[in-house]
Amino acid sequence: MRVAAAGATLALTAFGLVACSSTSTSGSGGGSSSSTKIDKSAYGPITVVQGKDNNGTLPLLKAMWDKAHPKEPVTFKQQSDQADQQLQDLLLHFQQKSTDYDVVSSDVVWTQQLASNQYLQPLTGAYKLDESAVVPAVLATSTYHNIQYAAPAATDSQILYYRKDLLGSKPVPTTYAEMFADCSIAKAKGIGCYTGQFAKYEGLTVNFSEAVNSAGGTVVDSSGKPTLDTPQAKQGLQTLVDAFKNGDIPPAAITYQEEQGRAAFEAGKLLFYTNWPYAYSLTTTDASSFAKAKPDALGIAGFPGKSSLGGHNWAISNFSKHKGTALEFLKWFQTPEVQKFAIQKSSAAPVLSALYTDSSLTGTYKYLPTLKASLDSAVARPATPYYQAVTTAIQNNAYAALKGSKTVDAALADMTNAIKQAGNG
Repeated sequence: MRVAAAGATLALTAFGLVACSSTSTSGSGGGSSSSTKIDKSAYGPITVVQGKDNNGTLPLLKAMWDKAHPKEPVTFKQQSDQADQQLQDLLLHFQQKSTDYDVVSSDVVWTQQLASNQYLQPLTGAYKLDESAVVPAVLATSTYHNIQYAAPAATDSQILYYRKDLLGSKPVPTTYAEMFADCSIAKAKGIGCYTGQFAKYEGLTVNFSEAVNSAGGTVVDSSGKPTLDTPQAKQGLQTLVDAFKNGDIPPAAITYQEEQGRAAFEAGKLLFYTNWPYAYSLTTTDASSFAKAKPDALGIAGFPGKSSLGGHNWAISNFSKHKGTALEFLKWFQTPEVQKFAIQKSSAAPVLSALYTDSSLTGTYKYLPTLKASLDSAVARPATPYYQAVTTAIQNNAYAALKGSKTVDAALADMTNAIKQAGNG
């Protein structure tokens, strides 16, 4: 259930960098012994917290869970659809050691920050999960210092949505260069050519990273140090800057988050746009969408380059009183039944490898094999406990370059310095 990513302008809060202790206490989990048992008192009603439910699936999920767990009903709490506000809400509750939240939905880039603060229950000992069926790249987003702290719930890799009726017999672009070469089609029709998410928020970090990675560059290395002083990184950002300058990306796109881009595409104002899989079910069913009346006009393809790996994981609050039930919820959500339900109701990308080739799904959801290929080549956003400061540095400087208030060279240099400062605490 992908929620729209949003502005990461939250002020950086102080937090420790020591990994959570794995000392076991009765009923608290986190032990290293596989014989550790969860106390009976750790079972009961739970509250599960996530971003806004744009697809209306939560009442259905609640009914499914409550039917199977009548003595341990779930209450879903919806947060804002803004990622920075979601994280702020989690941090406030965690800092207060509140027991109100049992299971929380964590963007894949928050794992290290939340784990380093000792806010999450380590999934070790009695809390260890069998994750052998999960897509390996997706599972990697749930760990910190080689310890698992979350269970993948829904993954994400952006895909290319396009007007098949306008592209005609031309091949679907597989690179940025090929895509922008087709913009003459859009100009002849009097519509915009392409948009992603270019407002100054988390979506811009995604789109900037994709452009750099697709050009053969990287944003940071494995130790978190910036690697933006390269021709490849410059090419990535320059590609986006040039597209804004020549109109291949319409001026209005500087304000676009996921939903604004989807609305423009559905209204027939764009030839191409990239978004997450959640948009597929909406684009094909919205009454105002061109695809509702002309389903054959909608095309879906792999991202034209290397997408950023997105998605959300479920994590157990270290302050929950019902961690046993919370663990059962994590297991339940990874069952094929629930993962299939998520695909069918919200176009959520499943975390189980086998579902991408499941014939009961691929006949209807023909994009699944293509999405799996995109996932296999997707690149994670910078992994660091200082992610909030790093993404802010990216957003501020990339946005300035797109607006034309900074040169590409100056934006990358300032971005590099800010990321270094973030790494120094």
